[in-house]
Amino acid sequence: MTRKQFFGTTLTLGAALALLGTALVLPTQATAQEHAEMSAMMHSVEYLGGRPNSPFSEAVRVGNVLYLSGKLGTVPGEGLVEGGIIPETQQTMRNIGDALERYGSSLDQVVKCTVFLADIADFRDMSRTYMEFFPNHRPARSALAVGGLVLDARVEIECIATVGLPGGGDGNGGS
Repeated sequence: MTRKQFFGTTLTLGAALALLGTALVLPTQATAQEHAEMSAMMHSVEYLGGRPNSPFSEAVRVGNVLYLSGKLGTVPGEGLVEGGIIPETQQTMRNIGDALERYGSSLDQVVKCTVFLADIADFRDMSRTYMEFFPNHRPARSALAVGGLVLDARVEIECIATVGLPGGGDGNGGS
């Protein structure tokens, strides 16, 4: 290739890229408005389920992400379930499922959980029980032992889930 051919090819390629870049950079008016609406939604923050005199919200929604506060194995009006780590984990997971549904999500949309155990020796039984609640997928998870939990619980679990995404099983176009 001669120097003249090289510069001609480079100039033609540069012009094509410039036109392509212009087409990509100049959105239509509708696209710009949609982008602004999506951006506002993604940056909106909703504090959900806070109770008077409570120092936290049950959940916080940021765009399509729901951050659920830690749940224990309690039954409303009755307190902590009895019987050890297996029934506590089952009730904890039911409480998580109920809270997720209140805010438009579900266990199928959980992407991350953090498990706090009063005794790391309970890990195996907790893990087996926990897995029963995720038959279709396995969210990312961390588990750690702590010095103690509220109400002398054996387990507390917090979750992060998606809300309103396609394919998320939320009734809004998901499965």
